[in-house]
Amino acid sequence: MLFLLDTNILLAFIRLGLLGLYLDATYRLYSLQPLPLVSIVTEAELRALALKHNWGPAKMAALQRLLNPLQIVPLPFRNIVEAYATIDVFCERHGYALGKNDIWIAATANVTGATLLTTDHDFEPLHGRYLQCEWVNPASRI
Repeated sequence: MLFLLDTNILLAFIRLGLLGLYLDATYRLYSLQPLPLVSIVTEAELRALALKHNWGPAKMAALQRLLNPLQIVPLPFRNIVEAYATIDVFCERHGYALGKNDIWIAATANVTGATLLTTDHDFEPLHGRYLQCEWVNPASRI
């Protein structure tokens, strides 16, 4: 199965907490073939978070080690703009409050056919219609 990793999944790996250990033991994401995808928007969110919270060199190096083997999906990628527009209109018409970055991430899952791995429920209104989503309970432990 091809996964697209939501920002919160990568944060769990960076934090080295129980959720990150659970994800590693359960999904073995870095052993999968093909390796999971990451939206460029997720990378931007992580880098902005790092700047806002003054991550030190060790944490920045950990972030880079996490991202290096993964395929980063750029925004000018097959039909991603069209998917974004469609999903944005769907959310607006149905009263779903999905952030603009999440719409880009959803559009990336849509055009790549990857299953979005996430710890939040923001994408539920899109599941089965525009993307496949696998939810991980953020309280998961080994």
